[in-house]
Amino acid sequence: MPEPEDIFADDGFSSAAPAASLIDAGFVLEVADAPLLHAGLNLADIAHVLVLLEQRLIPRDAAQHLLRLLLEVRDIPAAEFPYDPAYGDPYNCRERFFASRIGLDAGWLHAGRPRREAGRLALRIELRSQILGLIPEVADFVDAVARIADAQAETLMPDQTYLQQAQPSTFGHYVMTFAYPALREARRLWSEHEWVNQSPGGAGCVNGSRLHVSRERTAELLGFDGVIEHTRDAMWQIDGLVTLLSTAAGLVSHLSKLAEDLEIWDSREFDFVDLAGPYTRASVLMPQKRNPYSLAIVRGAAGVLLGRLAGFLAVVKTPSARSDNLIFAYGEVPRALELTRKVTRLMSGVISTLHVNAGRMNEALLSGFSQATDLAEHVMQTCGVDYRSAYLLVGETVRRASREGLRGVDVTGEMLDDAAEKTAGHRLGLTGADLTSVLDPRAIVSTRSLPGGAAPEIVRQMAADCAAAASAVRAQAGEGSRKIGAAEAALLTLARAAAGE
Repeated sequence: MPEPEDIFADDGFSSAAPAASLIDAGFVLEVADAPLLHAGLNLADIAHVLVLLEQRLIPRDAAQHLLRLLLEVRDIPAAEFPYDPAYGDPYNCRERFFASRIGLDAGWLHAGRPRREAGRLALRIELRSQILGLIPEVADFVDAVARIADAQAETLMPDQTYLQQAQPSTFGHYVMTFAYPALREARRLWSEHEWVNQSPGGAGCVNGSRLHVSRERTAELLGFDGVIEHTRDAMWQIDGLVTLLSTAAGLVSHLSKLAEDLEIWDSREFDFVDLAGPYTRASVLMPQKRNPYSLAIVRGAAGVLLGRLAGFLAVVKTPSARSDNLIFAYGEVPRALELTRKVTRLMSGVISTLHVNAGRMNEALLSGFSQATDLAEHVMQTCGVDYRSAYLLVGETVRRASREGLRGVDVTGEMLDDAAEKTAGHRLGLTGADLTSVLDPRAIVSTRSLPGGAAPEIVRQMAADCAAAASAVRAQAGEGSRKIGAAEAALLTLARAAAGE
């Protein structure tokens, strides 16, 4: 009889040791991902043994030996478990350890289940935990945005397109731009949780198993909502992983847009905002500089996640049923979600502590000509001219005012008449007209009272609505976490009872 440590030392078809280059390029990569799968592998193994026992497919004493060992291993941190690439992937390392402890009884763990099933289950267990942890972080970001939007609903600023002044707005309206896509990404994450929380367990290799290991019972024990119907699809599907990576990349790309704006506005050239000290880093050479380091992290993370999405799409472009699809997913997808969670939390902190320089924003607004659109519309309405003609005469007026060192609020009806005479050949009777309500930025903003507009009362209502929506998605994720936690607790209670503990 072989020594326990030699049992399962190979795959059963070759006794040759793996090449050093295979260990270095392959098994090292897979073992590096073991900490991400460790908890899920333990739970998947426990559930599998319990189902085998319930269906009388495994001797009770062997099941007890396995369950006692698995409960012990569950309490061993991944960093302390003997994952060693010299012995293969994480699954090989585990079976070697199990065999060294309980001998041939470890072999029952393979009944009706290939190694990939354990890995697929472990990945989904890890991903659902990551998703349910990320959704509340997104909700916290939305809350932070809603709070600053409510506080700055009347803080005037020149809204920009192409980094040029466009129209008068408020910082509250501007920042609410980022609450809505974040909420959409949170809802997408929940939809992807529903995909992740389907069990591939009991699918066998590709076409099921003659042992008829209960797929529904495996799913129930592990807290999954159901099973993936087609057994081959259950083992090899990757579309949901692509979607999950896309959502992560999309979320951080939205955050990156905000980070890029704030990085520009935090400069002396703009001076619209100041980042709180804990979110900056001092230059070691230039005493006057504190760099917006946190924003660089967010921008860089967006690039990293876009790269991971593109890389994974390239990896999965293979014939069906190929291991490279998932070998890389075990590490890439969980790490992408973890990076997304950290960056989202970082931006929540940036927004929660951001100082808005209202005076500087108003000064910049008054120095420009962001009232031009409203002025052209006023000319169109009051003088009965088409918008294109009004556009041209206001453009001529703005150019003249700029040459003369005037501001948008300094434009007069006489200047408009002069421009009309130049562009259309006749005056419009605007000389002496009171243009205050048309040129005053605060009055302009107050007219933006349609749904989604910049009027302060509309911004505050949007902030309240988004905060309520954030609370709803946070509660949804919390309920999902509680459900999974209860299933895990019940699984462990059953395992301890079956193990005779």
